Amino acid sequence: MDVQVGDVLTMKKKHPCGENRFLVLRVGMDFKIRCLGCGHEVMAPRSKVEKNIRRISRGQEHT
Repeated sequence: MDVQVGDVLTMKKKHPCGENRFLVLRVGMDFKIRCLGCGHEVMAPRSKVEKNIRRISRGQEHT
């Protein structure tokens, strides 16, 4: 899966704050993503994140 820094991921499951969109901050064996609802940053294994992606939006759409 081609996920790049700056992409906005729409996930299958929502964050506890109710938002399901996350901004990608770091890509590698782990992803660092930021919730676009509350700003919480999470480090998660690549396999877990890729399994829960519904849609990838390219570019800086989070503004």
